[in-house]
Amino acid sequence: MKKLFLLLAALPMLSIAQDEVITKKKKADAKAKEVSTEIQTQRTDTTEVKRFSNWTNTNKFSFDLSQVAFVNWNAGGVNSVSGVVTVEIDKNYAKDRTKWDNEFLFRYGSNWQDQIGIRKTDDLIQLTSGFGYKTSEGSNWFYSAKFNFNTQAYRGYDYKDKTFPIISNFMAPAYILFGLGAEYNSEDKNFKAYISPLTQKTTLVLDQNLADAGAFGVDAAQYDSTGAIMLVSGKNSRTEMGAYVDLHWKKELATNINMENRLNLFTDYLNNFGNIDVNWQFKLDFVVNKYIRANIFTHLIYDDDIKATEEINGVSTTVGPKIQLKQMLGVGFAYEFK
Repeated sequence: MKKLFLLLAALPMLSIAQDEVITKKKKADAKAKEVSTEIQTQRTDTTEVKRFSNWTNTNKFSFDLSQVAFVNWNAGGVNSVSGVVTVEIDKNYAKDRTKWDNEFLFRYGSNWQDQIGIRKTDDLIQLTSGFGYKTSEGSNWFYSAKFNFNTQAYRGYDYKDKTFPIISNFMAPAYILFGLGAEYNSEDKNFKAYISPLTQKTTLVLDQNLADAGAFGVDAAQYDSTGAIMLVSGKNSRTEMGAYVDLHWKKELATNINMENRLNLFTDYLNNFGNIDVNWQFKLDFVVNKYIRANIFTHLIYDDDIKATEEINGVSTTVGPKIQLKQMLGVGFAYEFK
């Protein structure tokens, strides 16, 4: 009887202890669930940020190489090696009705020939930035502001003249364009058309020898009647105000054949209005695989402020403006990464 009484007395104590264990277990389970939910939320938030980022990045690096070698070749020839390095960086932002496109392009090429040495074949530094805002969601038209900067990295020489005079240099020339206008942007067709009725074009010539010579349209130095004493140094800049058009079109012509076409037009309101500066670049890419490709590149320039040179009686003489044309064919390595 005594043992039974003790057992009955202990039952409430055991029941209370069991309740405490169950309560603690429920609290632990609830906390674990809360932590799991928080971790899952953090993962979801991170995924959402990555998935819906407003920035897109494209980086391209390519190296094109061509080589010719002769050994006891009866028909004759000159050994040569040429290469072109290209770096393209695109960083674009888009959110709701706002977009901001940024593009950087660097290209440098040289050619080596036996008994002649190394000569530059290509040289370009270009930065373009455009900001746009559209008033309606379904429209392809943006109110836009655009900035463009162009120069080169190294000196350029006139190889037709035996003295190899310098005819261009870093920041000589450099072109800066800034304007306000409208841009038609069709993403599905990879076509952009920017039209600006008000664009300022600044030409910089920071090589003083070229500035004194009046290169690239800046005011040349002024001398006394004997031509021996400089009275006024040449100006290092020239400013124009006019209309500007930028057309940019990319298209896949066929499988692994891509075309890129860019045309820039500018006319000055104050000086020779209607005389149009033309800058046209055309490129065809033939993709072999992920890393190997061939390309054809054509670049045409006409600028009334750039005077051509011709060899007359053995002397390099400055003449009027002419169409400048460059064409390149290359096969090489290409790598694209985000």
